Amino acid sequence: MDSSINTSNSEFTHIPVMSEDAVRSLVVNSQGTYVDTTYGLGGHSHEILGKLDAHGRLYAFDRDAESIDVAQARHGSDNRFEFVHARFSEIGVELRRRLPDIHVSGIIADLGVSSPQLDNAVRGFSFLNDGPLDMRMNPQEGEPASAWLHAVSEKALSGVLRSLGEEKFARRIARRIVEFRSKAPINSTGELAQIVADCIPTREKNKHPATRTFLAIRMHINRELEELNKFLPQCVELLKRGGRLVVITFHSVEDRIVKRFMREASIGSPGPEGVPFRQADYSPTLRIIGKPLQPDAAEVNRNRRSRSAVMRVAERIG
Repeated sequence: MDSSINTSNSEFTHIPVMSEDAVRSLVVNSQGTYVDTTYGLGGHSHEILGKLDAHGRLYAFDRDAESIDVAQARHGSDNRFEFVHARFSEIGVELRRRLPDIHVSGIIADLGVSSPQLDNAVRGFSFLNDGPLDMRMNPQEGEPASAWLHAVSEKALSGVLRSLGEEKFARRIARRIVEFRSKAPINSTGELAQIVADCIPTREKNKHPATRTFLAIRMHINRELEELNKFLPQCVELLKRGGRLVVITFHSVEDRIVKRFMREASIGSPGPEGVPFRQADYSPTLRIIGKPLQPDAAEVNRNRRSRSAVMRVAERIG
């Protein structure tokens, strides 16, 4: 997640989360081929290219069309760089379309939304900036949040808020939303934020009462967990031996998926849990590198949105 950008005179100012640690963990071969699966404003891509020599290669993915212009302005003249307008769950198809037998030295995924997406009211991600209730990372795909909220059942909405947002007042919020929409559609982020704030009886310190609701709806609209579950196994297939996978999450639900995937791949269980197997039957494909990292106090002070980030690193083996 990047914090800010200034495109005047092609000068970019931003703060990619845990950039130094992430790129140090990722780039193990200056001549290797790397993939930044969440380009955003190009912060991590910029750092990766700085570690590569003339023989290195970087593919950068993003489903948000706004990143196309950013990538062209920032890295379009670098012949080591190629931008791919696609979801990161399409990494295997897109890379093999270019090189059928491709294997890469590293893959990085910085999950969540970028600050420009949050700060631009038109995108509909933020409860702080009133705008159309959209929340799509690619506005050309799927339905906006407003359309989904107009049709979803109270039970299904409550389930989304509870499972994705870990919202303990999920049923109360869902009931209130359904009551309001029966009178008039909920079309703006400001409306939704106020509805949620008015029906929650307690407050979390330094957190807007609609934070979890907006997070859950955004994750549902963009199928973020489904994308992540499709993406991770492809990384194992695409990485060459010694290649690194770096994943930065901003939400406990996502982090649990990444943690479980890396742990299971590092064990390499050949079958169902509880079934006895010999040690020789296990074929681990990843080795976990170090402990999970979080931003230090200085980084959190510079970029408050980084405070919930967790970075996990694994290496391809076998």
